Amino acid sequence: SPTRSVTQRVPCRFYEKVQALHQDPEASVDNPLLAFSLIKRLHSDWPNVVYSDEATENTQALHAGFQEVEQELPGAEDLDGAARALMRLQDVYALSVKGMANGVFQRAGASRPPLYSPSRRVSLSADDCFHVGKVAYDTGDYYHSIAWLEEAVGLFRLSYGSWNPEDRSSLEDALDHLAFSYFMAGNISHALSLSREFLHYDPSNRRVARNVAKYEKLLETGRAGGAVVPHPSAVSPFTPSLVLFSPQPAPEHLPRLGCSYETNGSPYLLLQPAKKETVWIRPYVALYHDFVSDAEAETIKGLAGPWLQRSVVASGEKQQKAEYRISKSAWLKDTADPVVRTLEQRIAAVTGLDLRPPYAEYLQVVNYGLGGHYEPHFDHATSRKSPLYRMKSGNRIATVMIYLSAVEAGGSTAFVYANFSVPVVKNAALFWWNLRRNGDGDGDTLHAGCPVLAGDKWVANKWIHEHGQEFRRPCSTDPRD
Repeated sequence: SPTRSVTQRVPCRFYEKVQALHQDPEASVDNPLLAFSLIKRLHSDWPNVVYSDEATENTQALHAGFQEVEQELPGAEDLDGAARALMRLQDVYALSVKGMANGVFQRAGASRPPLYSPSRRVSLSADDCFHVGKVAYDTGDYYHSIAWLEEAVGLFRLSYGSWNPEDRSSLEDALDHLAFSYFMAGNISHALSLSREFLHYDPSNRRVARNVAKYEKLLETGRAGGAVVPHPSAVSPFTPSLVLFSPQPAPEHLPRLGCSYETNGSPYLLLQPAKKETVWIRPYVALYHDFVSDAEAETIKGLAGPWLQRSVVASGEKQQKAEYRISKSAWLKDTADPVVRTLEQRIAAVTGLDLRPPYAEYLQVVNYGLGGHYEPHFDHATSRKSPLYRMKSGNRIATVMIYLSAVEAGGSTAFVYANFSVPVVKNAALFWWNLRRNGDGDGDTLHAGCPVLAGDKWVANKWIHEHGQEFRRPCSTDPRD
């Protein structure tokens, strides 16, 4: 019937759009643009279809079907988090916003190959770009809002006059927000130009007309409003971008590094020695290749999956969520599965340290999704008020971090002061000492988990404490060591 054809046309068009995002069997949500697009389709665009004018003939059935699955769909927090993740990738990897909108992960102003080349390019719509810019705009981040709203305005201009029921925004919305962003950035003349363009499409808007008069008066009197918006890296001195793109030492100045098979005097390693790569000397960092098998990694991920929750950080004597650590984590006891118990025995053999309770923490499994990262931090406590001391086993003397998955791009562990980074090597374990032999924290271990540009990063952390290690890692004769 005519009614049925109308009510089916909108859902079918939406279904075709979502299906198009996944039509290539090699395409996956490892691509951050694809992940953002899918989250937005399910959170924002689908309700717009359900409640659109075209669907009014069959709203009851559409609403009922939508409400059945609504709780399982991404929420506003997920969508805004995905938008912030794209801006984080933009900053840390110095990506071109125009390139990202076109599905290309290219350094801004660079002629080198893209940092990541997905098997299928996924471009963002004008409404997609508007939402990213709007998330920045709502927090007063006009540096990012200008870049993303510029893309939204350009794309809306190209499609002006065509109606898309999934969109929540329009050219007028993008012009309005972009004009005010430029005003706040101190560019009055461009704010005026964009506001005049807005009035061309909506001449009856009194608020924008008043803004035009205000901008004209400011330009006539020579008074500039707003303030110049600095780049985020100028605000925070500890951003991963400073690590990723800082110059690395020349080969002739690198410390003597090498690879070896290690038994560490342990009978556990006699038949299968550990494959050790010395990555750095000061701080001492070693990478143990093939530390876990594929099956063990999948088992650990499977055990942790149902218990994953947003990761927290120490804040004084409390623990809380923070924007500088975006991940989900779960804790596994050694009794959770024989694989976890075996892994603990392997860590004890390789490190030579005592992992019996309470000398080590439970195994922490962490999943870094879209743009997941952890800004520069120490693993050891820098204050006696830290929750770490509640274990009554002293500070964290050492860290073992196991890469449980591979990623296509990004996700390296960067040591800030030492000026080097270790890429994600699937099934390998990264080891370093957090404390010097005299018990003081080693400042050179300040490290960051760089944002995941493409892929799904899983790691397992084992933190070992200083009590119980007195005879396994004794003090040096030099109190300064």
